[in-house]
Amino acid sequence: MGESVTVMCICISKCYRILNRLTCLALLQTSWNMFLHPEENWGSMAAGYSDLSQRYSGLNIGPPNTSCLTKVEIRVQCHHLQNRDLMSKSDPMVVLFMQEGEKWVEKGRTENVKNSLDPEFSKTFGLDYFFEEVQNLRFEVFDIDNSTPELSDDDFLGVINCTLGQVVASSPFTKALLSRSGNRLGKCTITVTAEEVDISSKDVLVLSFRAKKLDKKDFLGKSDPFLEIKRQLPDGSWLLVHRTEVIKNTLNPVWKKFDIAAKSIGGSNPEIPMLLVCYDYDDDGSHDMIGECRTTLGQIMQAQNQQVSWPCINMKKKEKKGKLYTDSGTIILSSCQVTKEYSFLDYIFGGTQINFTVAIDFTASNGDPRDSSSLHHIDPIHHNEYMKAIWAVGNVIQDYDSDKMFPALGFGAKIPPNWQVSHEFPLNFNINNPFCSGVHGLVEAYRNCLPQVKLCGPTNIAPIINHVARFSQQAMQQAIPNSYFILLILTDGVITDMDETRQAIVAASYLPMSIIIIGVGKADFSAMNFLDGDDGMLRAPDGQPVLRDIVQFVPFYKYEQGPSSLLAKEVLAEVPSQVVQFYKMLDIPPNPPRQKERI
Repeated sequence: MGESVTVMCICISKCYRILNRLTCLALLQTSWNMFLHPEENWGSMAAGYSDLSQRYSGLNIGPPNTSCLTKVEIRVQCHHLQNRDLMSKSDPMVVLFMQEGEKWVEKGRTENVKNSLDPEFSKTFGLDYFFEEVQNLRFEVFDIDNSTPELSDDDFLGVINCTLGQVVASSPFTKALLSRSGNRLGKCTITVTAEEVDISSKDVLVLSFRAKKLDKKDFLGKSDPFLEIKRQLPDGSWLLVHRTEVIKNTLNPVWKKFDIAAKSIGGSNPEIPMLLVCYDYDDDGSHDMIGECRTTLGQIMQAQNQQVSWPCINMKKKEKKGKLYTDSGTIILSSCQVTKEYSFLDYIFGGTQINFTVAIDFTASNGDPRDSSSLHHIDPIHHNEYMKAIWAVGNVIQDYDSDKMFPALGFGAKIPPNWQVSHEFPLNFNINNPFCSGVHGLVEAYRNCLPQVKLCGPTNIAPIINHVARFSQQAMQQAIPNSYFILLILTDGVITDMDETRQAIVAASYLPMSIIIIGVGKADFSAMNFLDGDDGMLRAPDGQPVLRDIVQFVPFYKYEQGPSSLLAKEVLAEVPSQVVQFYKMLDIPPNPPRQKERI
């Protein structure tokens, strides 16, 4: 009987997640009808958006944590190595170098595997992984014939150069070993696998609390209750792990669903003491305690199967009233769900692709490209700011796109053959195939496009955002969406279609999409910060807020004097959190890590 109940609960849980995902997808699909049928009132979607916003408002889908440091563990194996020993096979070892500035710094060595041309090394390399940086790696393989630490007296067996991004995006990553001169060494290969460290701490508790019949604390009203959840430390003190929002003027509050990392409340130890404290909020900070409940992590976990409740006790009131006191209300845990807190790398290891699109401003305010003062001027030696920005961001993104074919778009120019102003045209003028091969192809498409268009205006970017969003919306039709889109917009001034852009961004926030805007030149870009939700929530003209913050704006001139990696780090730092937020929003777990093919 117990097994049947367990199976039935699991099935119900799975059905709920499927229905929940279908509801979200239906709302997302409907939201895009406004672009297919612009004559309809976009504002009528507010009710549907509001439902989805409320559904996830307690799940930390606000401004993301921009910290992107992740520990990865690198494992290495080689195949078909050359045999450099006369009486036996080679004794290989791999040395890892990482580029730091202009220098290559050794990060570690594997053990020395004796007599093997197909070694699998047990010793790993630990690295700090940053999505927003190009981290260049070099793996060198040697045949070790002595005990000296110098490598100059050992036989060289091959080398590869790659980035950590390539290893992460394609793990397991296999590449042919090369000689010092860059030639292939027969069938020699090296396979590098990356794994995120500390995958055991991904459990998250999603909790739904409410209360009933709380004490009335306000003279002219009821109470304004909020709840604090604390866990006890070894020294007996209490650590605050979560505080709910305030519910105004009620004795029966229902707080928004929220999540807590299992490690924050003691991991898997059911005996961890927990404290639930309910307060009546006061504007001056002198909150009145309504009451508290003492429990354990084990009792909280019981809410996975059924509702759990505790009497809310105010000890001062109990001491005063004695036997006449019962309680100050009831705290109820309606549900407890145990889920996984997946990381960006979980999705990348599972095959999620990052699709990169570039859009370039061709408005007249850039200046005549033939003039050396123009932002579009190209000389044989130096890259202009548009080209520098493409290289800086593209060099990072390209490692996460398997085919490295990137659409390149333009806006604000008169284009052939009719010479009408276009705010959405491919740089190669091929609407059926706007793709460019690699970052170099993007730069060449831009270079070739310049003499074929007439700079004009105005600066409208909503059409470009909607263009990429349509492809992003199509990706949502997959059974398991595993494509995420990044749009890089390069512009020399403040946009002129602010209302349309706000509307497009709000709609795009429901899709697997992020937007990076880089301001080129010395214009006053202060108005553009309005689009970046870091200082407040962006809203559409009708008041509908973004579901999640997907826009990052930076002016290029702030990074002009430093290395290009600083610009990339600034604009890409939030992308991993944005990717995770989107898939979490729809309750979509990552696919299992890709398996290595047999060699």
